[in-house]
Amino acid sequence: MDFYKIWFSMLPINDSIKLNLLDEYIDEETIYRNINFNHYKTEKLVNSKIKNNISEEEITKLTTYIIKNNIGLVTYTEDRYPSPLRHIKDAPYCLFYKGDIDILNKKINIAVVGSRKCTSYGREATKFICRELSRYDTCIISGGAYGIDSEAHKSVIENKGVTCGVLGCGIDVIYPAYNKILYENIAVNGCLISEFLPGTKPLPYNFPRRNRIISGLSKAVIVVEANEKSGSLITANYALDQGKDVLAVPGTIYSPQSKGTNKLIRDGATSILDTITLLEGLDINMKKNKNFSDTLKAQIIRLLNDKPTHIDEIIRNTDIDTSMIYELLFEMQFNNEIMCILGNYYVKNI
Repeated sequence: MDFYKIWFSMLPINDSIKLNLLDEYIDEETIYRNINFNHYKTEKLVNSKIKNNISEEEITKLTTYIIKNNIGLVTYTEDRYPSPLRHIKDAPYCLFYKGDIDILNKKINIAVVGSRKCTSYGREATKFICRELSRYDTCIISGGAYGIDSEAHKSVIENKGVTCGVLGCGIDVIYPAYNKILYENIAVNGCLISEFLPGTKPLPYNFPRRNRIISGLSKAVIVVEANEKSGSLITANYALDQGKDVLAVPGTIYSPQSKGTNKLIRDGATSILDTITLLEGLDINMKKNKNFSDTLKAQIIRLLNDKPTHIDEIIRNTDIDTSMIYELLFEMQFNNEIMCILGNYYVKNI
């Protein structure tokens, strides 16, 4: 673990100044040995005494802790740093992580966020969205919080997809505490990341700040449910400022948790109505799968009566392989033969 990078990550100055210093001095060691901070008059904390305020003992202690707890560190100057973040305002100098951070440079990153106090409708919508997106080369980005965030991470894992949790606390701090197992599962094939030093508590003002990273990593942001003061609307606003697409799930006018999403749609966000609008809104290539025989399609059509039919019932009552059923259902949706509605229910297209 690089001594100078650890030192630089500990400096109590904002990231924009750190990146300016790196532009001027090339690397962290050069800054440590040669910098005269006094010429940065715009920042009171930036002065020649800062280097001496962080002892070598403190740096060594943090380094030892990071290694012992299998925490990774990637900085702005490294190739492994997530490329999408290089293009946002106030990009973080470094990210502490667990898991495989390289996926953030390999996948189509899509953020799925929403209310902590979500409804059953919001949970089902999240499951639907994450199941569909997991069929593609995506990484679902969310914040690891209660409600929609946790549901998004869980749904991706259940569908054998890849997900990333962006934390508003230290990478070693489990918040909320009951998500310990979920965090461990996220890191198996995906990753957890944090711009905050290990040990940082989940202070309220950390979460709005980290939202710029959720949107910054992502090609687009999907807001599933949000009341009018939801933090997920902050993420949506960051996305718009960063030139990213925003999609939202429409909801009933009687639910407070849909007021924010309905307003997003009113103001121009793409409305998610079904699989097709989801994928088209994200500009994900919807190549048709193999052409299935009319016999297989007929099995599906026979099961779809006047009432919506759940995916589990379709699987139970056909002799089609489960993985093939999902491909077949998608092709039939693509051809406008059937529709998928929230809750994994299917109906014939009239």
